Amino acid sequence: MSDDHTHVQDFFGARAAGWDSRFPDDGPAYAAAAARMGLRTGDRVLDAGCGTGRALPPLRAAVGSTGVVVGADLTPAMLEAAVRAGRDRDGRLLLADVTALPLRDESLDAVFAAGLVAHLPNPAENLVELARVVRPGGALALFHPIGRAALAARQDRQITPDDLRAEDNLGPLLAASGWDMTSYVDEDARFLALAARRG
Repeated sequence: MSDDHTHVQDFFGARAAGWDSRFPDDGPAYAAAAARMGLRTGDRVLDAGCGTGRALPPLRAAVGSTGVVVGADLTPAMLEAAVRAGRDRDGRLLLADVTALPLRDESLDAVFAAGLVAHLPNPAENLVELARVVRPGGALALFHPIGRAALAARQDRQITPDDLRAEDNLGPLLAASGWDMTSYVDEDARFLALAARRG
């Protein structure tokens, strides 16, 4: 396991038990983001870096009982918290590295990723991996329940010009990774970049 993975597991493992209580009001933002993805009944969707599974209920609602919802995360403690919250009823939980997914090529219709980009060890390569598992025309949602400025203020830091989530940086990064950005919103109440898998 790489140092990047160990760092991520250590960081989130130590916070897993209290994660949901730190952000108790995020549910509506997750539901709104899932609703913007254009998912249909029967679709197959991955929550990449699912953490405690907060996106799984709205993703299940979007794809219905005939759809497939998978939540993949690198940190066992986060998946255990998802089970304690009962979110394993809304999707299959998978202990997996989203940079090397154990999924077939083009096996999904969409990927939802909340707060993931900042934790990817090599975003350009890792977004290619997400593209690999999505069919042409499928969707990617890069989401955070608060915008870049609000998050920076919460973390007592400044936004730098090299911020991956800045529109001028993210658009070319996605394009080089097999995605075409179709929508970009960065406001205090949410960050949501939507992209379509190039065919």
